[in-house]
Amino acid sequence: QVQLVESGGGLVQPGGSLRLSCAASGSILSIYIMGWYRQAPGKQRDLVAEITRGGSTRYADSVKGRFTISGDNAKNTVYLQMNSLKSEDTAVYYCKAGLVVTGQTFGMDYWGKGTLVTVSS
Repeated sequence: QVQLVESGGGLVQPGGSLRLSCAASGSILSIYIMGWYRQAPGKQRDLVAEITRGGSTRYADSVKGRFTISGDNAKNTVYLQMNSLKSEDTAVYYCKAGLVVTGQTFGMDYWGKGTLVTVSS
């Protein structure tokens, strides 16, 4: 019914930049929030950044000033611009969307399969 597809991960040197994209598709009535989470090996999945349909944003303290989340409501797409990357940013990055499926009256969370970001020299 609903698919979230991430792209843009890869290998980058410390101090470098990457841009992640996540596109939601399917029987979507409305999306009220989209965000990025990450999970490093042996650690829990944590919020990186999120953005509401109205444009309000929230960031993890560890990425403030380095990462920027943005969205395109018309394309059901969210982006994460990551600058000044550090080795500790290495993780699988997951996209999450809070949305209402066509024909339903309640919202649910949907997850993408993740994209690997490796920061290493």
